[in-house]
Amino acid sequence: MFKRFSLFLLTNILVIAMVSLVTSLLGIQGYLTSQGINYTALAIFCALWGTGGAIVSLLLSKFMAKKMMGVRVIDVEQMGPSERHLVGMVHRLAERAGLSGMPEVGVYDSQEVNAFATGPFRNSSLVAVSTGLLANMSEDEVEGVLGHEVTHVANGDMVTMTLIQGVINAFAMFFSRIVAYVISSALSSRDEGGGGMSYVIFFILSIVFDIFFTFLGSFVTAAFSRWREFRADAGGARLAGRQKMIAALQRLQATSEVEDKRGPSIATLKISHRGGIMALLSTHPSLDIRIERLTSGGY
Repeated sequence: MFKRFSLFLLTNILVIAMVSLVTSLLGIQGYLTSQGINYTALAIFCALWGTGGAIVSLLLSKFMAKKMMGVRVIDVEQMGPSERHLVGMVHRLAERAGLSGMPEVGVYDSQEVNAFATGPFRNSSLVAVSTGLLANMSEDEVEGVLGHEVTHVANGDMVTMTLIQGVINAFAMFFSRIVAYVISSALSSRDEGGGGMSYVIFFILSIVFDIFFTFLGSFVTAAFSRWREFRADAGGARLAGRQKMIAALQRLQATSEVEDKRGPSIATLKISHRGGIMALLSTHPSLDIRIERLTSGGY
């Protein structure tokens, strides 16, 4: 728990430092003026803060994943036979996918049958698998999972997801401050004692509408994430073979009740999520639909 909090705090400190430095270098002043909102300054402010966090998170993604998940990166110079086989499988799939830089390969301790890929660039990535996956899957099933993860890397999904999240963050901040300004101005105009409280009201409303608009934006990011999972399944089928990809998803379905004790904090690193009422906010489609698409050739 302390490690996760420390990493979260470090990320936010870096975001604040980076954005503060950029705004200082560009000489950007506050977007609230005596005449109202300076929309150009507001747009720049929101673009920097909205995308800044996403970009810093992307650049730190490999480091954060290793620390959060306790990934042991396999040393290609000192690996045993089973590790050599795993690394060789990832590298063969990466070559088929056209990657010029081979991903790092790692293993982490978890009873959950899971794997993930992350990294800031196609040629600077990490593919990691759980001990639960290695213990519960056949070689063909493991290859199917790895084909899926390597496809994420080859498609540049981490970068694309970061750009989409950054744009949504920026728009959420932009509109939330406009709405907050309109409401706080209307409320302060009724106050005969002056508008001194309007800044407090503006600040509070900005936070409220930040949450609201970000929540609305999460439907967009979740929809894109589900689409990229279908695309990664199709890529995994091309790289490893359709039957291996189907078998891998079926094994995931059979072991879906086993969950990592670290819980929601690692949700974004899971290859499969449960469905339910909040399916529209799920980052992964249901395994039933994914298997059906592969079986029917609906790609």
